Amino acid sequence: MKRRTLPAAAALAATAALLLTACGGGDDSAKANDKIPGADAGGAATPSTSASPSDVAGRPPIKLPSDVTDKYEGWKAGDATQDAVLADTMRRIDATNDAILRGDANAPGLSFYYRDKALSDAVAWVQAYVKANLSFTGTTRYYAPKVTLTGDGSASVVYCSDESKGFNKNRKTKKVDRTPSDESPYVLYNTRLEKNKQGVWQTSSLISKRGAKTCAE
Repeated sequence: MKRRTLPAAAALAATAALLLTACGGGDDSAKANDKIPGADAGGAATPSTSASPSDVAGRPPIKLPSDVTDKYEGWKAGDATQDAVLADTMRRIDATNDAILRGDANAPGLSFYYRDKALSDAVAWVQAYVKANLSFTGTTRYYAPKVTLTGDGSASVVYCSDESKGFNKNRKTKKVDRTPSDESPYVLYNTRLEKNKQGVWQTSSLISKRGAKTCAE
């Protein structure tokens, strides 16, 4: 089953335009029994940025529960600006998962790491999880990040995720749904980020595609 995929009714209620997948967004799929997202072919695993020192004042504290792990592989570009973009992308993913797990669409991490359309979509995605009475557990792997800096001061990050080890959990009963799914556990993300006055790279646009061949391993 996919960690972030919601029952059809709940997903449609969230918004037809919601294309963020787990950890940072929605999903282009709307079935209940699916598996989680994450992605980079090779490279040493790096810990969640939740535990990383803050380089910008006012970053909201984010700590995922012990049964949930966001695993990042190869999220280092070797360039200071690109690494800053990647770091805030990881923090945005963690912040989204934190909001879903807490069932709080007003979690400060969302408005800190999102802006514009991406922020409204992220809020709707969290609300859909709350309405469906779902949370999640397990590990999502994020890999193969590619950063592009543009001349207008923005950046794009394309990356993959592997949801095969993540599962939906009923928020009230705590029962984990491990029902097998015939859908691909791999998701391709395409994001746009813009740097705000405080120096935070905020995600302003996010789309995802499940089953993208480029993410299959």
